[in-house]
Amino acid sequence: MPSSNESKLAVAKTVVSTIGSVAAASMVARSVAREYLPDEFQDYLSLGLRNIINKLSGQLTMVIHEFDGFQENEIYFATQLYLGSRKSPDIHRLKATKFRNEKNINVAMEMNDKFVDVYNGVKFKWCLVSKKLPTREYHKYDVYDDTNEASTMTDQRSLELTFHQKHKDLALNEYLPFILKDAKTRKQEDKTVKLFTVDNYHRTVWTSVNLDHPATFATLAMEADVKQTVMKDLDKFVQRRDYYRKVGKAWKRGYLLYGPPGTGKSSLIAAMANYLKFDIYDLELSDIRSNADLRRLLVATRNRSILVVEDIDCSVELHDRQVTKPLVQEDNEPGPPGSHEEQGITLSGFLNFIDGLWSSCGQERIIIFTTNRKDKLDPALLRPGRMDVHINMSYCTPSGFRLLALNYLGITKHDLFEEIEDLIGEVEVTPAEIAEQLLKEDDDDPDVALDRLVEFLDVKRMENQENKAKKDITSTAKQSDN
Repeated sequence: MPSSNESKLAVAKTVVSTIGSVAAASMVARSVAREYLPDEFQDYLSLGLRNIINKLSGQLTMVIHEFDGFQENEIYFATQLYLGSRKSPDIHRLKATKFRNEKNINVAMEMNDKFVDVYNGVKFKWCLVSKKLPTREYHKYDVYDDTNEASTMTDQRSLELTFHQKHKDLALNEYLPFILKDAKTRKQEDKTVKLFTVDNYHRTVWTSVNLDHPATFATLAMEADVKQTVMKDLDKFVQRRDYYRKVGKAWKRGYLLYGPPGTGKSSLIAAMANYLKFDIYDLELSDIRSNADLRRLLVATRNRSILVVEDIDCSVELHDRQVTKPLVQEDNEPGPPGSHEEQGITLSGFLNFIDGLWSSCGQERIIIFTTNRKDKLDPALLRPGRMDVHINMSYCTPSGFRLLALNYLGITKHDLFEEIEDLIGEVEVTPAEIAEQLLKEDDDDPDVALDRLVEFLDVKRMENQENKAKKDITSTAKQSDN
């Protein structure tokens, strides 16, 4: 027994000594390699070693680079967003970032960290790696981003996805598409809605700000059935991609909001954008010089957006024929004979962009016209297929007033409610006018605010009666003259 134990101990010492020698030699070799070998050769050796290990183990590694040239790799950024949302004890370090135009903090994997994800019972191992590169300048020019600036890129980041070779089809056909879809949903939920307007200097470029309008369908002073109709129509629209493709129509929807000023047309547009998380493109037609400029602007709008043309009846006069004017050079001298610049937008050109071939250059878009006088619009603008839904933004109703009282005063009942509702039934008053009266008191006293509203409605009723009497007298005088 003693002899046997001594033999085992000697073997153990030999093994430990060998392991120590190998480890020491590896460390020396690693130090020498780092000191004397070029980075490219080190990467080559590392890659070769990993390939040998993967071949022996039956594992397959898929490399997903951050950029392909200067083009962003959608899979890389989607995976970063997906992995950042996963909770696992395997992740020990996370990177937190927040961009200037975003409200939320973004969380992603930190460099050289690893994570094991399980999808349909299959293990997928992720690792974020970085490869140092010579310094190079990367210029970012994006008409949608006001942070056009140059940055220096000195490393090439990539994600490595390792899994067994037999699951290659699962990874390509199911797992990665699942990550892309999940990331798209998360990005849409966390999206900061933006308001785009035409740049004052570059007339064919959009500039944007964050849309901080707080309007929602819950706060809109509209009839409940109208709000429900609009929300159901929006839900149905965003879910019918395959249907639009099947019937061969562009995936867009047109709305016409008509009614007097102050009835909440702009608030409804903001509520629709906040509900769908769609960006708004506010198009002022009077700022557009030609059909060509209009085409450039509309082609530059993104998918999942709302194009708004407010006061379509008076914002610009749409001509049936193109108007041209001579080009003027910098010295105010007329240009060469025959040189002209398109001036104004034609009705046919505008309608072609609304529902012609150009309308199919994007997906999931909503077009909204607003007007105070529906009867003044050209019938060509109103036909089905251009303006699919017509919404009458009417004067305030009793139910609309109650919602305003809840929003502004925080009350659902009061002794003056019945009197106010009777007055609202007699006079035409907009939600904006009522809101103005409810906001006048600094102390937010409901009694004072509602008393003031009653006085306002009484005065408005008397004014209406006087105007009606004057009209009756004028009408009677005309009949007598005839």
